[in-house]
Amino acid sequence: MADIPAKPVLLTGASGALGRVLAKALGAAGWTVRLTDIVPFPDPLPAKAVFTRADLNDGVAILRLAEGCGMILHLGGVSVERPFEEVIGANIRGLYHIYEAARREGARVLFASSNHSIGFHERSEALDDDCQFMPDGYYGLSKAYGELMGRMYWYKHGVENVNVRIGSCFPEPVDARMLSTWLSYADLTRLAMRATLAEKTGSCVIWGASANSRTYWRHDSRQALDWLPQDSADTYAGQMAGKVSGNPVQERYQGGAYTVIDHTRKAPPPGKLFVK
Repeated sequence: MADIPAKPVLLTGASGALGRVLAKALGAAGWTVRLTDIVPFPDPLPAKAVFTRADLNDGVAILRLAEGCGMILHLGGVSVERPFEEVIGANIRGLYHIYEAARREGARVLFASSNHSIGFHERSEALDDDCQFMPDGYYGLSKAYGELMGRMYWYKHGVENVNVRIGSCFPEPVDARMLSTWLSYADLTRLAMRATLAEKTGSCVIWGASANSRTYWRHDSRQALDWLPQDSADTYAGQMAGKVSGNPVQERYQGGAYTVIDHTRKAPPPGKLFVK
């Protein structure tokens, strides 16, 4: 069938919140999926899915898991702000193993990047996909690195990759900031499917947010994938009005709470570090 990939799909981070959403949805769609994570998969396995427990630091295991796959949906790794030494293994070395596996198999990669790769842009800015990286912590820094690795593998080896800068992917928004950044589970699922099924992607960036009128983010490559979000945080606007942190740093920057973790600056920076 045209809406089912000809080759198996490898899904890393399958035991996490978003991995479980995709595993269930892709299984329901009849896809053949290989699931992997460093911790056991907590749900019943979909009909055409297998689960293998593996560490992203284990390059040989990743190569074996990717054999014969046409797509790697890479959600695995450290998914929150953590000290540098905790981030570097799974998010830096592990991503190298993913791209080496994709290069060997001729597979495409969907990389779960993050809004935290650009988190120190101010909320008053409207960003395009070619904006400067301004990570708000070690986690965001690893995501900026991951996008650059994808760009290098595209230009050097022809490995196609879709870098999804996920905003806030939860069942529903929980604060005012998410009226801009929210990505519904259904929109995430449709995006993963289109990234897999699209004829060509090159190396591209997608803002991972639903159709929110208050979004900080503008142009990206979604038309090339034929992906348009169908949900919107706008329906939650009344409920979320006034749900703010009260922290001036957190409310100034697009990265929200991550910008204040270990923050020691006494005053805002005097101006832009980078000028386009």
